[in-house]
Amino acid sequence: MKFQGTKSYVATDDLTVAVNAAVTLERPLLVKGEPGTGKTELARQVADSLGLKMIEWNIKSTTKAQQGLYEYDAVSRLRDSQLGEEKVHDVKNYIRKGKLWQAFEADEKVVLLIDEVDKADIEFPNDLLQELDKMEFHVYETGETITAKVRPIVIITSNNEKELPDAFLRRCFFHYIRFPDMDTMRKIVEVHHPGIKGELLTMALTQFFEVRETGGLKKKPSTSEVLDWLKLLLAEDLDPADLKRDGANALPKLHGALLKNEQDVHLFERLAFMARGQR
Repeated sequence: MKFQGTKSYVATDDLTVAVNAAVTLERPLLVKGEPGTGKTELARQVADSLGLKMIEWNIKSTTKAQQGLYEYDAVSRLRDSQLGEEKVHDVKNYIRKGKLWQAFEADEKVVLLIDEVDKADIEFPNDLLQELDKMEFHVYETGETITAKVRPIVIITSNNEKELPDAFLRRCFFHYIRFPDMDTMRKIVEVHHPGIKGELLTMALTQFFEVRETGGLKKKPSTSEVLDWLKLLLAEDLDPADLKRDGANALPKLHGALLKNEQDVHLFERLAFMARGQR
């Protein structure tokens, strides 16, 4: 069971090595990187490549670790007891299975994605240590222990918004997805926009990397944003000459796909103003 990338996902050599190492070690793969570098998509592509079902757990700031195991709906049970419902006598009717439970009870290996783990409270990763390590947990309301039938491939993503506990990190295989260089970005674009003209792509990517490297930028555009930008350029049927910028206008064409806040737009406007003043 080896991951080699897919036709719709450009995986670098170090990324495929990391995925396969985590599978071999039976450790969760912790993937970090700036937003838009394909961390979430990686899990989908691993599942697709290996022919496995994927179970996705999207983490929010309010998410608790217990929700990944199960939730006991005591309120519904109380209401049903007041109404004289027969099902109230079986507590299992009020147990809602979480994503980890679903992954553990699967008869075949699945890919379990725990997406954006750093959004939750700092204690969230620690609260899952034993469950991810031993691949089992106890259901106190029923007295049963849920153990994974087949150990899932666990992929955990983080945008590096907060530090993760050392005890959690020790149990993971770690990989940082570096931002693609020019050659890798060309391959990614070719997957999404096959047959794009070379001159247009060169001009667009040159401008894109110039924007990313501009000092003082609050939010650097990501891979997903350059793909959106190129889609717009193709839809408008622009050619390389249309993308040329002069000192009067430092903003790229259709810059709303790349720059996502007014501070960065104002930054480029100031650069254009300074360039005009130096003439």
